[in-house]
Amino acid sequence: MTNLRMTVPRLLVLEAFLDEPECERYGLELAHIAGLEPGTIYPILVAFEAAGWLASRAEEVDVHVEGRPRRRYYRLTADGVVAGRAAMATRRQRAQRSGARRLAW
Repeated sequence: MTNLRMTVPRLLVLEAFLDEPECERYGLELAHIAGLEPGTIYPILVAFEAAGWLASRAEEVDVHVEGRPRRRYYRLTADGVVAGRAAMATRRQRAQRSGARRLAW
């Protein structure tokens, strides 16, 4: 399993996925859930997918009928669920050691 550097934005994206690990989400939806700008989300999604933590698929819709671009949907892989939970656990342990009462982003 690839070991990625866990930044606060990456942890926020993982947290959004881990709330419902089986759920597919698209970039702008994740940006809203995580409280991040879309420009921050997409490099994170690319890194997680390259690490094998995410799988993605392009939506199959008629863009003219929908009146919007196709979405790319992402979901956690089995490795992503394990890695995401481990990253969140590590974050909690560090927060506890530092005396933080809760995860402060």
